[in-house]
Amino acid sequence: MVDEQQVQQALRGVKHPESGHSLMELGMIRDIRVDDRQVRFTVVLPFMDVPVKDQIVNEARAAVEGLPGVGRVAIGLAEMTQKERTHFMSFSREPGSAEGVNRVKHVIAVLSGKGGVGKSTVAALLAVALRREGHSVGLLDADITGPSIPKMFFPTQRHPDNSPLGILPVESETGIGVMSINLLLPSEDQAVIWRGPLIGKAIQQFWSDVYWGDRDYLVVDLPPGTADAALTVMQSIPLDGVVLVTSPQGLAGMVVRKAAQMTQHMGTPILGLVENMSYTTCPKCGERIEIFGPSKAATTAKKFNMPLLGRLPLDPEISKLCDAGMVEKYSPDAFAPIAKELMASIKEKVSR
Repeated sequence: MVDEQQVQQALRGVKHPESGHSLMELGMIRDIRVDDRQVRFTVVLPFMDVPVKDQIVNEARAAVEGLPGVGRVAIGLAEMTQKERTHFMSFSREPGSAEGVNRVKHVIAVLSGKGGVGKSTVAALLAVALRREGHSVGLLDADITGPSIPKMFFPTQRHPDNSPLGILPVESETGIGVMSINLLLPSEDQAVIWRGPLIGKAIQQFWSDVYWGDRDYLVVDLPPGTADAALTVMQSIPLDGVVLVTSPQGLAGMVVRKAAQMTQHMGTPILGLVENMSYTTCPKCGERIEIFGPSKAATTAKKFNMPLLGRLPLDPEISKLCDAGMVEKYSPDAFAPIAKELMASIKEKVSR
């Protein structure tokens, strides 16, 4: 009689045709079951339409059928979760010096479909709110060609230090560790004119070569859109989920729905939706004015079965503080409830 350990050993001998690593090492085998002479297991693929799918399945089948006592082999197919895909992709690159010693409990990406909706502002306020709750927080600015995070946190230009374990994030006034390409440039006005592969490499290094240390949360500010940079983060960094940012405009809603579809396709949990610039308050009479039209956030959230974390006002004070490098001094009233909803959403996703 063949047993599960023999099946595992046989599958360890099957190599991925592109990486050369064992299917077991890559995390591509799930749910091995042995029933008399029948063996069942699932081959887990990074994406269902990978070109080498048939070759992997055929070689796995042949390896198990070659075991004495095996009569029939049944193989199912499944797509990797986001964290499984991150593990799989890690074998295609050299690990950074800091990656093995970093201890980050939760990684949250902030994404919008288009620019101009205040995505970086939401990422900054989220980091600040989590820090006010007493958590250890890092903020990774993955918007390589349009970095704005350092400007929000530092009144003057700062540069990171090096350590034996890797680059050290620059600490903000309240202790948020910040890393951005703008912290590495001679001048904050210097343009980063790079193609996609270089941008992806820089993002990977911000994860693997930066010594984040022990952090409860790492917030990743993604560039707008659904192209290389967002894909790099979703494939290379073990995200707990994505926060989507939109505004009341119909155009912004349409594009954030594209971002939601991409996130679902990548198997990354959507933690919730934040509608920015949702309204403003008249300083004289206190009336709420919906400058960009009525809110569509609830409709979008319902369409993708995600929580509506909250609606943020269009507030001149936040612009003033961000321009002065003092975002941490913004009143917590507007964002604290959103941060609490987000933490509840993370707990729900993680417990599943």
